[in-house]
Amino acid sequence: MNVIDSSVWLEYFADGPQSAAFASIVERPEMQIVPTITLYEVFKRVTQQRGENDALQSIATMMQGAVVELSPALALSAARLSSQLRLPMADSIILATARAYDAVLWSQDEHFAAIPGVRFVPKQGQRLS
Repeated sequence: MNVIDSSVWLEYFADGPQSAAFASIVERPEMQIVPTITLYEVFKRVTQQRGENDALQSIATMMQGAVVELSPALALSAARLSSQLRLPMADSIILATARAYDAVLWSQDEHFAAIPGVRFVPKQGQRLS
């Protein structure tokens, strides 16, 4: 199973330079766990950049996977991860969801680079510090 971080969804929907690298996971909804926080982040960003119709189309694609709501157990797990790994709230929720479902987390966010269970693919031109 896979959890796809908002950074990967946005790269794919924008047909960015790394979108082909993610096509094999994005185009397999039967293998996706979709945290509701990623719906929020993607909808917000796509609406800002391309309008609500495009955002709704993106969300419809994402919702073909298994959408997971934030439960009390996931919230507490995310809070622990946020404290331990110094992750922002949304990222800790996404990571906690991946771990709860024994899924691989796919991300382009640099702060995920060294975390076990994460498949980090740097943005084109991104350097690791």
